[in-house]
Amino acid sequence: MEAMQSPHPYIPRDLELPGYVPVLLSQSTILGVYGTASVLVIAFIWFVSGSPKRPTIDRILMCWWAFTGLTHMILEGYFVFSPEFFKDKSAFYLSEVWKEYSKGDSRYVGRDSAVVSVEGLTAVLEGPACLLAVYAIAKAKSYSYILQFAISLGQLYGTAVYFITALLEGDNFAASLLYYYAYYVVMNSFWIVIPMAISIRCWKKTCAAFNNQGQKKVKSR
Repeated sequence: MEAMQSPHPYIPRDLELPGYVPVLLSQSTILGVYGTASVLVIAFIWFVSGSPKRPTIDRILMCWWAFTGLTHMILEGYFVFSPEFFKDKSAFYLSEVWKEYSKGDSRYVGRDSAVVSVEGLTAVLEGPACLLAVYAIAKAKSYSYILQFAISLGQLYGTAVYFITALLEGDNFAASLLYYYAYYVVMNSFWIVIPMAISIRCWKKTCAAFNNQGQKKVKSR
């Protein structure tokens, strides 16, 4: 008997997803809601962080940490703790997000252990730490640069594991090249470029602080 054709749009086609319910919201709706919510978060943080004494770069970083922190906690947190999101029939937005994104990387809908592990740590540890970074910058805490550096390294490590494990497993999890580049490559590239830039900045700031402290000790002798 020939195998029944897979009812889902994901690769590999023989991926077993019993009870799968197709994406109920349109792609434009899913991306539009995410984009609008992101803009509102960024606009809010930009507005409340306004101060003549606060550098523009600090306000930009506060926006980034708020955006990425909420993304980790809400979107990725839902994925981690909702293993059967692909069965949702209510058109719940978060389940629709992951049904749609899985077209670019079916390891999500297939509950790949490496992806679940990385996303779990990201949602539980890095998400709250990102929001702490917003507070640390706002209050000019002494641990601000160290915290941002640590989170950025965590994001870089997680993204590296994400891409490397895909390569080791054949890197064939996208429904088409469009989804591969739009979802898998472009969307995730933000968590390479931005954390790398923040890591370099925080490293320089920390080194400069230690050098200044050393010079002060020499002068005081």
